[in-house]
Amino acid sequence: MLAAVLLGLPFVGFLVLTIVRRRMAGGLAVLLTSTGLALSIILAVNLPEQPVALHANWAMISGVAFGITFRLDALTALMLVLVHFVALLVQLYSISYLHDEPKLARYFSYLQLFVGAMLGIVLAGNLLVMYAFWELVGLASYLLIGFYAERPSASKAAKKAFLMNRVGDIGFLIGIFLTYYYFDTLEFDALTTIGSGTVAPTALGLCLFMGCVGKSAQFPLLTWLPDAMEGPTPVSALLHAATMVAAGIFLLARIHPLLAPDALVVIALVGTVTTIWGGYSAVFQTDIKKVLAFSTVSQLGLMVAGMGTNNVAGAMFHLLTHAFFKAGLFLSAGAIIHAVHTQDMRQMGGLRKALPTTFVGYSVCAAALSGLPFFSGFLSKEAILGGAFNWSSEQNSNLSFLVPVLLLISSGLTACYMVRQWRLIFFGTYRNEYVMIRQVHEPDWLMRGPVVVLVLLSVWFWFSLNPLSAHGSWFFRIMPMTEESTYWWLAPVSIGLVLIGGWIGFRMREPKKTYSYVRLSLEYGFLDTFFQHLFINPTLKLATLLNRTDQRVVDKVVDGAGVSTVVLANLIMVFDRFGIDGIVNGAAWIAGRLGRLTRSIQNGQVQSYITVAVVGLLMLLWWLL
Repeated sequence: MLAAVLLGLPFVGFLVLTIVRRRMAGGLAVLLTSTGLALSIILAVNLPEQPVALHANWAMISGVAFGITFRLDALTALMLVLVHFVALLVQLYSISYLHDEPKLARYFSYLQLFVGAMLGIVLAGNLLVMYAFWELVGLASYLLIGFYAERPSASKAAKKAFLMNRVGDIGFLIGIFLTYYYFDTLEFDALTTIGSGTVAPTALGLCLFMGCVGKSAQFPLLTWLPDAMEGPTPVSALLHAATMVAAGIFLLARIHPLLAPDALVVIALVGTVTTIWGGYSAVFQTDIKKVLAFSTVSQLGLMVAGMGTNNVAGAMFHLLTHAFFKAGLFLSAGAIIHAVHTQDMRQMGGLRKALPTTFVGYSVCAAALSGLPFFSGFLSKEAILGGAFNWSSEQNSNLSFLVPVLLLISSGLTACYMVRQWRLIFFGTYRNEYVMIRQVHEPDWLMRGPVVVLVLLSVWFWFSLNPLSAHGSWFFRIMPMTEESTYWWLAPVSIGLVLIGGWIGFRMREPKKTYSYVRLSLEYGFLDTFFQHLFINPTLKLATLLNRTDQRVVDKVVDGAGVSTVVLANLIMVFDRFGIDGIVNGAAWIAGRLGRLTRSIQNGQVQSYITVAVVGLLMLLWWLL
C-alpha cells in the first residue's frame, strides 16, 4: 500500500499542477515531494530483511501471463530516499531561481512526471515494468530539456537526447526479448536465482547494457548529455547529476547476475573509455555547465567500469556520493549564472569575494568530485579503484591492468579540469563587461539553503568514520563488497595524481581554439562529426534520393497509370456507346421496323393477304428451283 502511494503521488501532482495557478505550483510540488520523502524514510526504516515482491496480473498473451511487479529491498529503499531528497532540494531551489518564469506551473508538473517515472524504475520488479517507466523517463527528460521551446538550441538538444536514448532503448528492448526467450521470465527475483547458476549469453547482457549506454551517456552515445544543459539549471541538477543518468547504473545493479564474463569485460572497457573521453572533453570547455556535464559523463563511466569489474557495491556507493556533490555543483553554478547572467567562464573571474557562500560550496563539492581526502568522493572513488585492481589481478589477460590504471589517471584529469574551472570563476580579475561587479550578489536563502545541505553531505563523516577508507561504512553493510582492496599504495598515488592534476589546472592558460588538441576537447572528440558523416549525412542523402525517386519515378508512374486509365475508360465508353449500345439499339430498331412492317400487313384487307401469299409462294418456288 505504501509503495502504491509513493508511486501515485507524483503522477497525481503532475495532473493537478497542469491546472493550478502559477503561484501555487511551487508550494504544492514541494509538499508532494516532502510527503514522498517522509514515506520513503518510513518504508526504509520498516523494510523487511528479505526482498518483498508485489505482483498483479496485467495481460495474458498466447497463454502466457505478464504481470506488473514491484520490488522492495535495500537498494530500492536507498534510491527512493535519494530521488525524493534531491528532487525536494531542486524544487525548493527552483521556486526562487525561476520566480519570474511564466510557465512555472508547467515546469513543476514536468518535474513531478519525471520523479514519478524515476520512482517507477526504482520500484520495478521485472524488466517489463522497468522498460515502461524507462520510456516515460525519456519523455519527461525530453519535456524538461526542451522547456525553453522558443530557443532553437533547446528544441534541438531535446530531440537529440530523445533520439540518442532511443538507440540505446532499442538494444534494451531486444535484450528483454532475449531474456524471456532464454529464461521464460522477466522477474528480477527469478533472474537473480537463475543468473547465479547459469551463464547467460553474452549478447543478452550486452543488449541489456545498451539501455545503460543510452540513458547513462556512455561511449559512443554520450554527446547528448552536454547539449542537454539547454534546460533550466535546476533540471540539470536533477536529471543529469542525481537521477536520470543514474537509471542506467541502477539497471546494471539489477541485472548484474545475468552478465556473462565477456559482457562484463566489454562493460568495463566501455566505462573506462567513457571516463577518459568525458574527462578530456571537459578540459577546454568554456561553458560552466558543460564542464559539469562532461564531468558527469566521466563519473558515470567510472561507475560503469565499477560494474564491469564486479564491484556493484562500489559503483552504487559512488552513485550515492556523486548525487550530492554533483547536485551541489550544478546548483552552485545556477547561483553564479543568476548573479552574472552568463554561462561563459571567460566572462567571470574574481567572484570569491562577491559570492562567498557559493565559493565555499563550490570549492567543497569540487574537492569531493576531484577525490580529495576528507570528502565523500575520495571514499567512493577509492572503493571503485580498489575493486578494479582486484579484478585486474584475477584476469588472465596481461592488458587487463589498463582498466584500473586509466581509471586512476582519470582522477588526475578530473582535478585538472575542476581546478581550471574553479580558477576561471573565482580567481583573477572580473571580466564581465555587461554586469558590474558591484551588481553581483548572493541569491536568497531559498537557493543557498539546498546548496549548503548538499555541501554538508559531501563531507566524509556521513559515510565513514575513517576519512581515508570506506570499508567500515554503513553503506557496505547494506550492499557488501565482494572483496576489500589490499593495495596500501593506492590512496597515496591517487592523492598525488589529484594534486598534480590540480596544479596543472590552476597553472593552465587558455590556448587558441584552432589547436587540434583543443578542438578534440571542445568538439567532444569529434563524435558528433563522426555521427554526422557516418549516419546523418548518408541518411539525409538517402532520404533526398528517395524523395526524388518518389517525385520523378513513382509519382510519374502513378500519374501515367492514372492518365492511361482515364484514356482507356474513354475508349471503352466510346466502344460501349457506339459498339455495344449501337448493336443493341440497331437490333431494336430493326425489330421495330419489322414489327411495324408486319403490323402494316395484318390490316384486315383481303387484297393484302392475297399479295403476301403470292409473294411468299413465288419466293418459295425461286428457292426450290
